[in-house]
Amino acid sequence: MPQRDLFHASVRSALVKDGWTITHDPLVLPYGTHRLYVDLGAEQVLAAERGADRIAVEVKSFVGRSEVADLEQAVGQFMLYRSILKRREPARQLVLAVSVDVFDTLMDSDLGRIVRDDYAVSLLVFDPDREEVTRWLR
Repeated sequence: MPQRDLFHASVRSALVKDGWTITHDPLVLPYGTHRLYVDLGAEQVLAAERGADRIAVEVKSFVGRSEVADLEQAVGQFMLYRSILKRREPARQLVLAVSVDVFDTLMDSDLGRIVRDDYAVSLLVFDPDREEVTRWLR
């Protein structure tokens, strides 16, 4: 079992407050002889005729020595998980969860915007102190 991110509990609580039901903690993605772990799986029931929105959430705290190195790792992990989800659970959307501070200083910078645009990274921005979702960027 992988180690949980610093903000795992905050994101889990924020999702529940935002109307999501946590279905997996973690969401296991077996692929061949490998087992990968996305931090959370969740769903939100929509109108009866539409069914449910299903997401996989990878939580990243960006507390390493270099925010660029953390971004490189996060994007690589995001792309790998998205490739596997596309084959295993194509209806589930992968979302990267980052704190408001990380969004403001990195993900909304020129570098962050090209990463979001070029790799179609969906974001869940959360406030770790209030344990609330502040915005979705899909």
